[in-house]
Formats: sequence, C-alpha cells, structure tokens
Amino acid sequence: MKVQNKSFQPEGIRQTQLIDQLGRTVDYIRLSITDRCDFRCVYCMAEEMTFLPREEVLSLEECARLVKIFVYLGVSKVRITGGEPLVRKNALWLFEDIGKLSGLKELVLTTNGSQLEKQAQDLRNAGVKRINISVDSLDAIRFKKITRTGDLDKVLSGIQAAKLAGFENIKLNTVLMRNFNDDETESLVDFAIKQAIDISFIEEMPLGEINHDRESTCVSNADTLKRLQSKYRLTPSTQSTGGPARYWQVANTITKIGFISPHSHNFCEACNRVRITCKGELYLCLGQENKIDLMPLLRNHPSNDQPLIDAILASMQIKPKGHDFDLRRAQPSVIRFMSHTGG
Repeated sequence: MKVQNKSFQPEGIRQTQLIDQLGRTVDYIRLSITDRCDFRCVYCMAEEMTFLPREEVLSLEECARLVKIFVYLGVSKVRITGGEPLVRKNALWLFEDIGKLSGLKELVLTTNGSQLEKQAQDLRNAGVKRINISVDSLDAIRFKKITRTGDLDKVLSGIQAAKLAGFENIKLNTVLMRNFNDDETESLVDFAIKQAIDISFIEEMPLGEINHDRESTCVSNADTLKRLQSKYRLTPSTQSTGGPARYWQVANTITKIGFISPHSHNFCEACNRVRITCKGELYLCLGQENKIDLMPLLRNHPSNDQPLIDAILASMQIKPKGHDFDLRRAQPSVIRFMSHTGG
C-alpha cells in the first residue's frame, strides 16, 4: 500500500497498533522540536553547549508529519519537549496544526516556564490540555545556580499565566539533588498545594557528561516519599497520565504528588512510549541507544509516508526490555544529554 500525503487521513480509522516484541502497546510519543534552551540546568546540559545547525533539525512541517503518522498508527498522546520547545520560532503553529487531530486524545507540553507568561493562552487555545513546568527551587539565588541562566520570577509569572489559561492540569517537575535542593522538598509541595496544582519528583538520570557525582547527589524517591509521609497524609492514587509516574493524593487538597523513579522503582515493564529527537532519531528507550533515523526517510520520500510507516513498525522489534541506568558507573549510561533526547 502506498500512502500519499495529500490523501493521508491520520485522524481516520487506525489500521494497526504499535506493539513491541514484549507485547507492550506504544500509544505515547515524546517529540523534541529543538535542542536549544534558554536555561542550562546542571543535571541536563553542559554550561557551554554546541547546538545543532538548522539544517540538521526537523522542520515544524516535518514534526507535524511525524505526529500525524504516529496518530494514524494508534498513538493517542503526544508530548512536545525540547530543549525548551517554546524558544523554537513559530512553535505555536505546530501546536495549532496537530491540536485538531481527532485521533489525538492528549496534546501535552513540558517546559521550563520561561515563555509561558506570553504564550500560555495561545497554547491552551491550540489544544494543549496539560502542561508540565520544571521548577527545582523556590529560592531565586539557588534557582539561578541550578539553571545557570534562569529567572525564578519569570517562571512563577508563567505558572500564574498557565493557571489563568485554564489547562486541564498543571504539574511541577522537580529533580532533587542531595545537599543541593533536597531541603526544599516540603516547601515545593506546600507551594503546589497553595497553587492547587500537582508536583512530581524525578530521580536524576545518568545521561550526558555532567560535572558532579550523580551517585552522591541522587535522591531516592523512596526516601522522598518517606519524608513526605511524615508531614502529609498521603494515599495512593489510581490516577495515571499514561507516563511512568506513580501518584499519591495529599489529603484535603486537590494536589497529587508523583514519583518518577528509574532507580528505586524501575517502571519499564509497562513502558508505552518512544522518543523522537529534534534530529528525527526515534529512540525506543531513554536509557538505551537503540534508534531509527527517520529524517532521511522524511526528506527522501516527501510525498510517500509508507517508508516511514514501515520503519516505525519495524522499530517495535528493537524496543528493549528496559533501561540500564547505574549511578555507580564512572561513565554515564548514555552519553547524550537529556536536552538532546528531549525532556
């Protein structure tokens, strides 16, 4: 079957599902639209980064084409990431183009919040349902130290703009680092409760060459949960957002606390997602190097999606059982930075 772009209707009846070699259904993609960011977070990027030239980055039209193909193949959730996706020029066009796909149940965004004050309402109007905002400290000086370039007041204003825009859910993402910002665990939860939003704690992942010892700085989510249970009444939540987080409800509030725990609780057995970098590399696992290069197929077959469909279907047979993160290694499990793969 030859599928031509002009007649291709990804929002129509799905003809297949993406099922990997272990029988797991993939219905969630995370698409990075840029490796650039206006922050330089210490666990994500080097202080001095060399970014990709424009011709090596997917165009927004190519990003939209890939999303439509994945939706055609049964994907119902798409998360747009970066770098910082909102620093990409004309990024709103992409959200508007894919936000109206009838087969797409959830269009979500991960951002550092720096651009939200200006863009939040337009993103909500474009169809973004949920938004994750990375915040690792509520102390302006410490926030600047972690992000190297970030302005906490700008991010806090972005959170308020997101609340006013009426997203279905807003969640903070926090990476705790021992003897760095772990003393803010409770204050970050208190902030989330006061703002009537959710928060997730993410264990630091060994990606990229970072100039600190991750084994000594990584805070186990098991320890964080125990710490929080001593202050808050928490009950396990049955809610799932389709990702790896496990949630606990804070009693007498609408706030839920999520834990993404690649070290203390491996979540790979139910993995339902793949990642696409801004270079068009389809990674089947965040913590492994298995990948398919989609950019050549996009550019060599501009009017025929079948080679892309075939490659994506074939990739399911190399999706690994799980990641291989080990903080005790002298070298990181994966050399590429988190900003390269997509947050």
